[in-house]
Amino acid sequence: MPGNQTNVEYWFRLIYEWFYGQNATLSFEGFKALMAHIWLWIIAIGYTLSIIGIFFIVYCTIRLFELRKREEEYYSTLIVLPDATSGTHPRWAHIESLLEGASESEWREAIIEADIMLDDTLARRGYVGDGVGEKLKAIESKDIGTLQDAWEAHKVRNQIAHEGSSFELTADFARRTVAHYEAVFRELKVI
Repeated sequence: MPGNQTNVEYWFRLIYEWFYGQNATLSFEGFKALMAHIWLWIIAIGYTLSIIGIFFIVYCTIRLFELRKREEEYYSTLIVLPDATSGTHPRWAHIESLLEGASESEWREAIIEADIMLDDTLARRGYVGDGVGEKLKAIESKDIGTLQDAWEAHKVRNQIAHEGSSFELTADFARRTVAHYEAVFRELKVI
């Protein structure tokens, strides 16, 4: 009688027979019949929920893999500044404006800014290390032809950082140091 299980009157009849069956007392047979029908419904609902749950898990797993793929594409793509492709890099323009200044402090700042820009550039290229020096050690001379220029410029930056204002810096020496940075940036197509 599976067709009767969806009928509400059928359920009430089962409960009625259980309480007021042939013997007019609670019968064990009536109770077993009621529990059998309830158990069938529990099994059917359980299977239905399990199938829905499996479809939900499969859907979420597929979406997760799609999300991971999009994240990998997004984070593996090198984002180039719009100005870098046109030949005028805003950071480099700032460095050049500092170099054209008349004070020694502006020249020092230009060299330090150029070194920071080199650090960022090397990090974007995948070189790891705590600073520019360690990143330059990780580079082989066949990878970057202007590696020696980078070292020369970085040494001057270190002297400025360690000696401070006691390090004498002339305009020509500052221009030569920034020219070393410029050679590296041009080879790496940053400017």
